[in-house]
Amino acid sequence: MTIAQQQIASNIGVSVARRHIFLCCDQTNPKCCEKERGLAAWEFLKRRLKELGLSEQGGTLRTKANCLRICEGGPIAVVYPEGAWYGQCDPLVLERIIQDHLIDGRVVIEYLIEAHPLA
Repeated sequence: MTIAQQQIASNIGVSVARRHIFLCCDQTNPKCCEKERGLAAWEFLKRRLKELGLSEQGGTLRTKANCLRICEGGPIAVVYPEGAWYGQCDPLVLERIIQDHLIDGRVVIEYLIEAHPLA
């Protein structure tokens, strides 16, 4: 690892992260939802995490994933360490996930596809 990589990891808050959300969007070949819909969800997620002080040093990492392989009912998101997989992750659902799961630590059952925490 280079010093530059370590600095970037520090800047984005890797060492203080409590949760990490991956959002399926910007696919090469969109299957779970229209590309524009996935990108709109991503822009919302980025903006809200920043507005709420959750990104960077706020304890939540975010990653745009090309495909999470559940190619139905998207956008699809997964939150770790809980391993909570969510469907229909448009902005209204993402707001619930942000408030209930990322902030309060409660999985949002209404949009849950599956939960499987990694050991």
